[in-house]
Amino acid sequence: MLDPQAQAVLQLMADKQIPPVHTLSPQAAREAYVQRRYATQNTPAELAQVTDTTFAGPAGDVPVRIYRPTDVAASNAPALVYFHGGGWVIGDLDTHDSLCRDLARLTPCVVISVDYRLAPEAPFPAAVDDCIAAFQWVHAQAQALGIDPKRIAVGGDSAGGQLSAVVCLSQRDASAPMPAYQLLIYPATDMRCVSDSHVRNGEGYLLTAETIRYFRGHYSPEPNQWEDWRTSPLLHPNLHHLPPALVLTAGYDPLRDEGRQFADALSAAGNVCEYVCFERQIHGFAPMTKVLREANTALALCARALRTALQA
Repeated sequence: MLDPQAQAVLQLMADKQIPPVHTLSPQAAREAYVQRRYATQNTPAELAQVTDTTFAGPAGDVPVRIYRPTDVAASNAPALVYFHGGGWVIGDLDTHDSLCRDLARLTPCVVISVDYRLAPEAPFPAAVDDCIAAFQWVHAQAQALGIDPKRIAVGGDSAGGQLSAVVCLSQRDASAPMPAYQLLIYPATDMRCVSDSHVRNGEGYLLTAETIRYFRGHYSPEPNQWEDWRTSPLLHPNLHHLPPALVLTAGYDPLRDEGRQFADALSAAGNVCEYVCFERQIHGFAPMTKVLREANTALALCARALRTALQA
C-alpha cells in the first residue's frame, strides 16, 4: 500500500495542477524544483558553519557548499561528499540544502555538496567528470578542510546515487584513493531502463516513464551511451573491491528494481552492502521531511549508517 502521506502529496500536486517535469523546459523545471522545497522540506537546520566556495573542475569552477555541524571535530573530521538528484538536468545546492544539513547534524560529519554541471547544456559525461574531480579535490584538500582523508564517504540520491557509485568505480579502476563508504539513495544504475519496476511504477508516482525519458534524452540521448558503466554502473564488468554501501530504494519507484539489482551485485562481488526498501514510498521522498514521516526515518537510517562506517 502507498504511504497515505505520499498519496496526499501526489493528490495535492494533482489538485494544484502542477505540470509534470517532462512538460517543462529544463530552466522552468529547475525553477519549479527549487520552489517545491518550501512545501515539502523542513526548515533548514542551523549549523555551526555553512560556506559556499568553488574548486577548479575539468571545465571551470564547480560550486560547492560545505556544512560543518557544531559537534564535529575541527580537524580530522569524517566527511560526506554529496551529489544531488534531479536526473542530471535539475537540482542544485539549494534543492538539497535541508537534506545535507540534516545529514551533517545527524551523523555528525562535514558534508560537501557539489553543484556539478547539468544537461542539456553539459551532457554526459560532464556530471561524471565534475563529481570525480570533486571527490579528488576534497581528498587532496582534506587537511585544509579539516577532515580525515581516510574517512570521506560519497553519497547521493537518484542521479546523485548513480554518480556516487561511478566515483567509487572510477577511483578503484585508477588505483586512486577510494571513498570510505557509498550512500546510494534510490540510485539510477541501469540507463537502459529495462527492469520490471519501470513498467510497474512508470505512471502515477511522481517519477514517470515519460519524465525518465526526458532526463535521459537531455543527459545521454545516444543508446550506445546507456551501456557505458559511467551511465549504468550496474553494467560494469567488475564490481569487486568497492567501498561498503547502503542502498536505499522506494517501493513505488521506477528505479526500485535496478537499485536492488545493484545492491545484490555488490554483495555477490564480495562487498559489504546493506539494502533497505521503503516499500510504501515514492521516488524522491528522502528530502520531503516536512510532509513524510518516513523521510525523517530514512535520513536517520542514512546518518546511522554513515556514523558507523566513518566512526563519527
